[in-house]
Amino acid sequence: MDSILVILAISLTLASVLNIVLTKFSVSHIIGYIITGTIISNIFSFNASNTQNSLDLIGEFGIVFLMFTIGLEMSFSKLHKMKDLIFFNGFVQVSACTLCIFLLSFYVFSIPATSSLVIALAFSLSSTAIVLPYLKKSKDIVTPYGEKSVAILVFQDLAVIPILLLMSFLSNDTLPLGEVLLKTALYGAIIIAFMFTLGKKIIGWLLHFSANARMEELFLGSVFTIVIGASLVAHELGFSYSFGAFIAGMIIAETKFHVKVESDISSYKDLLLGAFFFSIGTKIDVNYFATHFHIIFGILLLVMLIKAVIIYLLIKRKSNRSDSIKTSVALCQIGEFSFAIFALASNQQVIPQELANFLILITVLSMIITPFMVNNIYKLAALFVVEFFESDKITPVKTSDHTVVCGFDILGRIVAKELANKNVEFLIISDNLQHVLLARERGYSAYFGHLDKLAVLESLSVEQAKSIIITVNTLKNKHIICESILNYHADANLIVKVNTVEEKRALVDLRINSFVHAQHETAVLLVKQSMGQEQSEKIK
Repeated sequence: MDSILVILAISLTLASVLNIVLTKFSVSHIIGYIITGTIISNIFSFNASNTQNSLDLIGEFGIVFLMFTIGLEMSFSKLHKMKDLIFFNGFVQVSACTLCIFLLSFYVFSIPATSSLVIALAFSLSSTAIVLPYLKKSKDIVTPYGEKSVAILVFQDLAVIPILLLMSFLSNDTLPLGEVLLKTALYGAIIIAFMFTLGKKIIGWLLHFSANARMEELFLGSVFTIVIGASLVAHELGFSYSFGAFIAGMIIAETKFHVKVESDISSYKDLLLGAFFFSIGTKIDVNYFATHFHIIFGILLLVMLIKAVIIYLLIKRKSNRSDSIKTSVALCQIGEFSFAIFALASNQQVIPQELANFLILITVLSMIITPFMVNNIYKLAALFVVEFFESDKITPVKTSDHTVVCGFDILGRIVAKELANKNVEFLIISDNLQHVLLARERGYSAYFGHLDKLAVLESLSVEQAKSIIITVNTLKNKHIICESILNYHADANLIVKVNTVEEKRALVDLRINSFVHAQHETAVLLVKQSMGQEQSEKIK
C-alpha cells in the first residue's frame, strides 16, 4: 500500500510540474500525462505487473466518461441543424482517409488486412481534445474554416462508437470480415433501440428523483450510476464500455438536466482521462522511440499529407482556397481516440502488441506537433495562399488618436462618410473581402481581417485609438469582438450599435462606454425632424 501511495504522489507531482512547463509552450496537457507515465514506468518497472492492468481499466473508464460528455453535446436537434456539414463532409473525410490509408498499409507496407483496417480507421480521426479548445480560445470557431472543422470533428466523434464496436467483433477471428461488419450494425441497432425506449425511461426517472431530493451527492451518484450502468450493460452484450456511455449521454442531452450533468462530471472526466493517457505513457519504449524516430516521423508526415490533401479537396468544393487550407491544417493530425483504438485492439489481440506500441508512438509524436500547428495556422496557410490584407499581413500603422470602424456594411459606410466629412482620421477593418475592396475604391484605409485577433489589434494600434465603433450586426460577433478588444486594452473607448434592449443587456457586463440604440436614435431624429417642421410652419 505504501509503495502505491509513493507512486501516486510522485506521479501527481511530476504531471503537475510537466503540465505547467508545457503550458508555457502551448503544448497539450495530454503530452504531460503521457510523459509522466513513461517516466514512472521506467523508474518503478511495473509494465508487466498487475498495476498495468489496473491502470488500463481506469484509463478505459476515462474514455468512457469522455464519450459520455460527447454524447451530452450530440442532441438530435443540434445534429439536425448541422446535418449537411456533419454527415456529408464528415462521412466523406473519414471514408476517403480510411480507404487511402488502408490501401497504403496493405499494399505498400504489407500489413495484414485486419490490422490495416484498424490503422486506417484510427488514423482517419483528428484531435478534438486539441483543435476544439484552440478554435474556442482563438474565436476561430465562428469563422468559415472553424465551422467546417467542428462539423468534421463532430462526425469523427460519432464515428468512434462504431469503430470501437468493430474492435470487439474483430477479436472474433472465426468470422469473415463481411459478417463482422453486418453483426456490428445489427447489434448496435438493437442496443440503441433498447436504450432509447426502456433505458430512456429509467434514466429520466432516476435524474428526476435525485434532482427533487435536492442533494448534490445524490444527483452526482445517479449520474455515475447511469454512466457505469449503461457501460456495463453494453459490455455484457458484447460491445465496448464507451458505446453504452455515449448512448446514455445522448439520452440525457434531450433532457433539462444536461447542462448540470456536464458541469458536475467535468473534473472527474479530466482526472480519469489523465489516467488513460498516463497508462498509454507506460507502454512507450523510449530507446525504441529514439532509435526509430526517423521512421516514425516519416510515416506520420505521410499520413498527415494524405489527410491534408483529402480534406483540402473536400472543402474546396464549396469554399475558397484559404478556408480549405486552414481546415486541412487543423485536421490533418492523428487524434487522441487513436490511443483508445490501438489499446483496445491490442488488448483483444486484433493487432500485435509490438505493432500497437509502434502506432502509439506515431500518435504521440502527432499530439506533440499539433499544438504548434494550430497555434500558427494563419502563418502556415500563408505559405500556400496570400490573402488580401490578411490579419497576420497587416503592416502596423503608425498613428494615434484615430478611430477604428469595425464593419463596412450599410451602417459602416455611412459612419465612414460622416467621419471623412468631419476630417477625422479613421481605419476600417472587415472580414468581408468585397467590403474591403469597396472601401479602398472610395479612398479609405481599409484592411481585411478579424478585429478579435491579437495580430490585428496590435497592427491597428487599438490601444492608441480615440474610439472603436462597432457596426457589425450579430450579437455573437459583437460580444466576441468587444471582449477581445477589452482583454487587449481595458480602457478602450467602445461605441456599439445595438438593435434591441435585450442586446444591450447581453453586452452590458463588458464595460462598453457607449451604446447607440438604432431604433431609439431613429425615433429621436424623426421626432426632432417633425418638431422642426412644425416650428417652420408656425413661422410662416
